[in-house]
Amino acid sequence: MATRHQSRESVISLLYAKDIGNDNIEKFIDEMLEDKKIRNKQKAFALSLFEGINANMEEIDNEINKHLKEYKLPQLGHIERAILRLGTYEILKTDLDNAVVINEAIELAKELASDTAPKLVNGVLDAIAKEHT
Repeated sequence: MATRHQSRESVISLLYAKDIGNDNIEKFIDEMLEDKKIRNKQKAFALSLFEGINANMEEIDNEINKHLKEYKLPQLGHIERAILRLGTYEILKTDLDNAVVINEAIELAKELASDTAPKLVNGVLDAIAKEHT
């Protein structure tokens, strides 16, 4: 059975695909999740995250840009952007504990992104969490 961590990895993959120009990714969501064995509750979790992020993208991006110091969102790598969008959505729109959300985002950054990404993700999400607590 898939974990929430694996569901989040799948959401990052979907966000990445959409970010690089695959606007039809919605047609392939079920297939992608099935390939990664994301089913039942974890599939529902992944779909709710992906759909929620897309529905709130402008608000999420504005929030991230507010807390980026040296760069703006378009200058970041696609994976870093996807991780920040996921973490920001979970902080702003879910009742999950902020510390858990930030820790999970840092772990995803360590696994999937550049060497500097965990520090960036931690700083931005921590600032967002403090502002919205």
